[in-house]
Amino acid sequence: MNILVSNDDGIHASGLRALAASLADIGHVTVAAPDRERSAAGHAITMRDPLRAVQVSFDIAGVRAYAIEGTPADCIKLGIDVLMDDKPDVVFSGINRGANLGTDVIYSGTVSAAIEGAIFNIPAVAMSVTSYEYLDYSAAAVLAADICRTLIEHDMPSNILLNVNIPPMPIDEIKGIRITHMGVKRYKNNYEQRYDPRGRPYYWLTGELIEEANDETSDIIAIEQGYVSITPIHYDLTKYDMINQLKRWQIGQWPVN
Repeated sequence: MNILVSNDDGIHASGLRALAASLADIGHVTVAAPDRERSAAGHAITMRDPLRAVQVSFDIAGVRAYAIEGTPADCIKLGIDVLMDDKPDVVFSGINRGANLGTDVIYSGTVSAAIEGAIFNIPAVAMSVTSYEYLDYSAAAVLAADICRTLIEHDMPSNILLNVNIPPMPIDEIKGIRITHMGVKRYKNNYEQRYDPRGRPYYWLTGELIEEANDETSDIIAIEQGYVSITPIHYDLTKYDMINQLKRWQIGQWPVN
């Protein structure tokens, strides 16, 4: 089995190494990760600058690793098109430091790397531990290997990804796994105005989370209650039940088909 691994925390992140080590027992692992932290890069790709890939040592048997001067999505594209001899059977992204829950997945470089795999019609998984302070990735690494083995046994549609969030606790304290939908996360007071030494204003992204009424089947509530959340995500953002309604609207001066 050929496995492509990336992240948005960068090539030196401990979560990335934990993920690569857990998957190396299952197949041949190629790591293609940003050479620096690229959190919240979303699905950006590099178009006007060259991409450089430098091979680095992970000291993990069966793992080839590359540090790439680009975004997480760049890493997946370059990994599939150039760095791997054969097309990967599965793409994994993570293990991210911090949650990727609800509508925050739109900003996530971790999730976007997995989406890029899905665009290539490769089953893909994004893994995150929902804390910046809890740095024990052992439970997430065990789960990643379990998910990878499950994907071998089952025919998951190749144009979707699984967004997996793990609560920050030892594996024997996790209550179980819930299959969930994306919750909603909104923020207020997004920017704090500050002043530089010359008195010129600048703005620092902060943001306070607004409490939303997410239901029991959402990824957000699953994590709050101590469960692993697994959410299937499709990159097709079309709101299909709105198509016929839009056709009935009078928009502009051209016929609507």
